Amino acid sequence: MRNIKSYLLLILKGIGMGSADVIPGVSGGTVAFITGIYDELLGSIKSVDLTAFKTLFALKFKAFWAHINGNFLLAIFTGIAISIVSLAKLMGYLLTNHPILTWAFFFGLIIVSAMLVAKDITEKNWKVVLSGILGIVIAYFITEISPAQTPDNLGFVFLSGSIAICAMILPGISGAFILLILGKYQYVLAAIDNFEVGTIGVFMVGCVVGLLLFSRVISWCLTNYKSITIAMLAGFMIGSLNKVWPWKIVDSYRLNRHGEQVPFIDHNVLPQEYLQQTGNDPHLIQALLLASFGILFVLLIEKIAARFKPEEK
Repeated sequence: MRNIKSYLLLILKGIGMGSADVIPGVSGGTVAFITGIYDELLGSIKSVDLTAFKTLFALKFKAFWAHINGNFLLAIFTGIAISIVSLAKLMGYLLTNHPILTWAFFFGLIIVSAMLVAKDITEKNWKVVLSGILGIVIAYFITEISPAQTPDNLGFVFLSGSIAICAMILPGISGAFILLILGKYQYVLAAIDNFEVGTIGVFMVGCVVGLLLFSRVISWCLTNYKSITIAMLAGFMIGSLNKVWPWKIVDSYRLNRHGEQVPFIDHNVLPQEYLQQTGNDPHLIQALLLASFGILFVLLIEKIAARFKPEEK
């Protein structure tokens, strides 16, 4: 039986998870592992099953809450919510006012995360190689054909939430990274910052549905086809790097639902070409330093996780 102090500690761990998942390339699941709650978190999520719903519909609320380990989940998700709300404004500010440096940091985070994910591949065969290549091709194709801004309708927001939440059980991949690929990272941050209840509510419902449905599929894939699944995930991250390339030229704009002009279609350029076409400083040295810092940041987290690994076993 946990006491108040234990639940406060769980909230702090949730804050750590939420902080990680706001940053593309840093996995909230990794933080859960470091802090020793990964197994309980995964087990609690899986306990939201048919038995749980039967208990709930029978109005046995206390039994339902105990079955899903409700106090634990409430503490963790309270911490996650606190950190996301707190960091949304900061990340929105950085992306608006320092886009090149922020994207460079993200680029470093993601490229080293892809390499660390690939380290978990235990089998070496043509199926694994093909899976990795397929992941690269699919991700690159998606990021190339998708505009800078994807649809703002609530249906797509729901879908984004249901897919992004699965990062909780994916090795090395954050929810922010998935939102980034879906073109909804800045949009969701702005919705949280402006407290747009409707958008946030739909996104959260999508997260719940994703936990109940997609997380089980991903968990099954990792259990039965671990190397193939991880190879595809690593390939997906590598193929998506062009999405976070710091130097972009906007080709066209559109008006969002607030009547604001936002980028619609853009393309990547080299720093020198960025300078020539825009006349703006590409901040090359600073960008390289921040990308390097992103790499070191993830490596530090991974080293801490490795130290905690024996305790998890």
